[in-house]
Amino acid sequence: MKDLTFEQKRPVSRLEAAEQLMELATALKEGGEVEWNIGHGTLSLRVPDELHSEIEVEIGEGRVELEIELEWSTARHRPAPPKPPAGAEEKEAKATRRKSVSPKPKPKRASTSTSTGTGTRRAASAKRSAATS
Repeated sequence: MKDLTFEQKRPVSRLEAAEQLMELATALKEGGEVEWNIGHGTLSLRVPDELHSEIEVEIGEGRVELEIELEWSTARHRPAPPKPPAGAEEKEAKATRRKSVSPKPKPKRASTSTSTGTGTRRAASAKRSAATS
């Protein structure tokens, strides 16, 4: 069951139809509350920034029917977080990739200590000397 239904069917001039649509369009453009003069009263609605739109045209039997339907939720929504500036997502992705890729470890070099290198040579020289004697 619907909470409220309002329907108005009556003949209007092209000018009156245009004025009704312009009132509605202005209210939608300015945002927030839409107050629409519906002849014998005023209809007030709170319209969010995002809505669903449907346009239907039926042509047949010597008539044209044009329906413009706007639909939105009455539930209160939390405002969406602001979108990052253009290019910010790409910078963040590059930074994340840099953090996740650890640098390759440098290969360990053999010790170049003078005492180790010289000592090894001396030992080899001493072995050769002993072998020749």
